[in-house]
Amino acid sequence: MKPAIVTVAPTGPIASRADNPALPVTPEAIADAVVEARELGAAVAHLHLRDADERPTTDPGIAREVIGLIRERCDILVQLSTGVGLGVPIEERATLVEHGPDMASLNPCSMTFGPADVSNPPKEVARLATRMLELGVKPELEVYDTGHLEHCLRMRDQGLLADPLQFSIVLGVAGGMAATPENLVLMASRLPHDAVWQVVAVGRHNLQLTAIGLALGANARAGLEDTLHLRKRQLADGSGPLVRRTVRLVEGLDRRVASPDEAREILGLRARAAA
Repeated sequence: MKPAIVTVAPTGPIASRADNPALPVTPEAIADAVVEARELGAAVAHLHLRDADERPTTDPGIAREVIGLIRERCDILVQLSTGVGLGVPIEERATLVEHGPDMASLNPCSMTFGPADVSNPPKEVARLATRMLELGVKPELEVYDTGHLEHCLRMRDQGLLADPLQFSIVLGVAGGMAATPENLVLMASRLPHDAVWQVVAVGRHNLQLTAIGLALGANARAGLEDTLHLRKRQLADGSGPLVRRTVRLVEGLDRRVASPDEAREILGLRARAAA
């Protein structure tokens, strides 16, 4: 199997420090969490940004600050989330790709997400995908159901997405697929043969489904965005312990953890221009 790309997701759009005091919300704390994860083996950082009130934000100054702090200190690939947070319009979320990330998430469809609705109209998704192609920003295709996957394949056929497609199969969000092995295997069986993919299992199913995905040849994601706990009733002391556990899973399955350069090659990313 190819080396496994480990992605760290240190913050997310919903949890607060009231849920877990280790959650990083300032630019400096997010950068510190990412650098620690890189030292432990992560090759990609999936980033949500927070403002001074700890709310999800698309503020360009914060985006540039976080990216700058990370790139000053390590070579991890930067992936900004254009999901941002509940209630943020897609036109505002789409602006994040303008700040020079290596990758950015692309949510292909509207859906119910817990207590709220997330609106991703087809024309706006197509406009964002086109802009990402122009900028050379690799889409991380977040699919929460089978129809989301099929829509991504139609976008590829329309020339809006370039191979190899990179998918995150998200399981366990209320409004999406349940976090079960059966759903994971079904989704994996429907992916294009050359797709790059990872499992994003939310909450208590995170460890088991990440392990199944790795055994099937997937990559892996770890961090406080996906689970606040290291084990039942034990809060994780940051994303570091979750990344360390995931690296052990990779190695226990006799796979090798990918470096950022190897991740760039696997994902079909062009080299970052010199500053």
